[in-house]
Amino acid sequence: MKRVVIDPVTRIEGHLRLEVVVDEKTGKVKDAVSVGTMWRGIEIILKGRDPRDAWAFTQRICGVCTSIHALASVRCVEDALEIKIPKNANYIRNIMYGSLQAHDHTVHFYHLHALDWVSPIEALKADPVATADLQRRLFEKYGIIDELMPDYLSRRAYPRKFPKSTPGYFRTFQEKIKKTVESGQLGIFAAHWWDHPDYKLLPPEVHLIAVAHYLNMLDVQREMFIPQVVFGGKNPHPHYVVGGMMCSISMDDMNAPVNPERLAVVEEAIYTQAEAVNLFYLIDLLAIGHAYLQKGWRYGGGLAKKRVLGYGEFPEEPYESIKGGDYHSKILYHCNGVVENFREGVDRAKYYPLTGKDLTDPEVIQEFVSHSWYSYGDDAEGLHPWDGRTEPNYTGPKEGTRTHWKYVDENGKYSWIKAPRWRGKPCEVGPLARYIITYTAVKQGHVKPSWIDDMVVKQIELVSEIFGLPPHVWMPTTVGRTVARGLEAQMAVASNMYFMKKLYDNIKAGDTTVANMDRWDPSTWPRTVKGVGVTEAPRGALGHWIVIEEGKIKNYQCVVPTTWNGSPRDHRGQQGAFEECMKDTVVSIPEKPVEILKGIRSFDPCLACSTHIYDTEGKELISIRVLGG
Repeated sequence: MKRVVIDPVTRIEGHLRLEVVVDEKTGKVKDAVSVGTMWRGIEIILKGRDPRDAWAFTQRICGVCTSIHALASVRCVEDALEIKIPKNANYIRNIMYGSLQAHDHTVHFYHLHALDWVSPIEALKADPVATADLQRRLFEKYGIIDELMPDYLSRRAYPRKFPKSTPGYFRTFQEKIKKTVESGQLGIFAAHWWDHPDYKLLPPEVHLIAVAHYLNMLDVQREMFIPQVVFGGKNPHPHYVVGGMMCSISMDDMNAPVNPERLAVVEEAIYTQAEAVNLFYLIDLLAIGHAYLQKGWRYGGGLAKKRVLGYGEFPEEPYESIKGGDYHSKILYHCNGVVENFREGVDRAKYYPLTGKDLTDPEVIQEFVSHSWYSYGDDAEGLHPWDGRTEPNYTGPKEGTRTHWKYVDENGKYSWIKAPRWRGKPCEVGPLARYIITYTAVKQGHVKPSWIDDMVVKQIELVSEIFGLPPHVWMPTTVGRTVARGLEAQMAVASNMYFMKKLYDNIKAGDTTVANMDRWDPSTWPRTVKGVGVTEAPRGALGHWIVIEEGKIKNYQCVVPTTWNGSPRDHRGQQGAFEECMKDTVVSIPEKPVEILKGIRSFDPCLACSTHIYDTEGKELISIRVLGG
């Protein structure tokens, strides 16, 4: 048994610590501890405030996934006050949401996760001529994935921005990389184990293609988020409003926030998203994932093999309420449910629907704090978010000081993250969870498939054919989690086209309304009301729960995706998705646990993290400090 400490792991937002036990003989991780080291106090800040302002505060929980907390928040307050938003507001919110998904997934792969798979050092060994030829052959092999995207705006005949594939292009990039490496100042490529054998699983030419596209996407990603800027006024943290959107529409006033010129800019941005996802992201992703799976790299499924959860998204038309059930009757993305034991095959997996009534049931959704630095009084008690408490109770580590830890106490409290549970059980959330749920729901006949559901099924079956593996084999793995994110980016772009056309058609019909202000005045509100707002954040199922009393917020609780995935143990010893993922991983070189980093970053955690591997005797092997963290 050995222990490795990495403090911190970069390319992850926020702060997370991991302690992992690994068997030196087999490389198998035997146990793992996931430690959230940041305390989030937004819920306390919101108490006593005007609920119409909640979206602006909660959106500041994260600066990476920007608008998603605002969306959950306005939905939450609208659910409490029984506000139905106009059609245009619904379509615009969906386009902003789809743009977030396409942008976030693309940026995550290229700028956070890609360097776990490809190396700039290996790229120096590539032959530029062979690389150009490989780029063309990859399109021949995987380009069929592009055909799965429906074109609701009828622009497929327009010229597209294919990746450059000439020897001179790749030679130029290779020379730039070489100068950086020879200078000894690797910059964005610094602080990694480039000599790890995993990087030998791919030919050098794949490394050069992916690193070149890494640099391409630094510029392209800015254009992908233009819909957020046009409709929300800015990014990050665009504007929303309870009752709809702030962006008035006029086809005559060229100074209006939304006018013909700006709609054209949004449409152009959506096609930039399509090109980035279809012609760059998915081709690179399939080439890398296919090679890894062919070499037997099927680690990291963890909790995804056992249980996944989702809330559903993309309401096609405005709905009456979430807790009343109308939201789930309107959605096009039927990932609202729980699926257990997908690893046994889609026919044998167990599917459970998840709708509005479940979100209000104190027996269905609960949070526990037996291993979290909070106090409930009874640590074995689980609380529904409407009854949730945010009362800090920091006890410190098992060894070390309160500010400088050596080891945390896995038998006591060890994380600032609570432990959400569905009917007392941990669940993985995220793109992989959503795809498993949708695929299972459709294949088992639990839902009438929408066009989005059909697209998801076609994507999964095409990729299964490409990989030569059934879905239940390749999906619940680190590779599958990464591929699902790319497939969802494609679906999100298709949804942007779909809702852009609906927005056009509704404006042409003479409707320019973007907000419903009928319940804006607090004098129209009941004395006490409760609401729930759900969405599917890039990282997974996101829920906000609110209690409003006398026009002010009495209680507000956010259960975020990384709370589900980064959950510590509960009072029964059940572990969350991060810990289960690490336990389902084999480490070839304990001193250089690239496999662990691949697994954790495949979740796109909203945290920065430090990773620790230790033996049962507590003997430390190596400690690595990165950038003074």
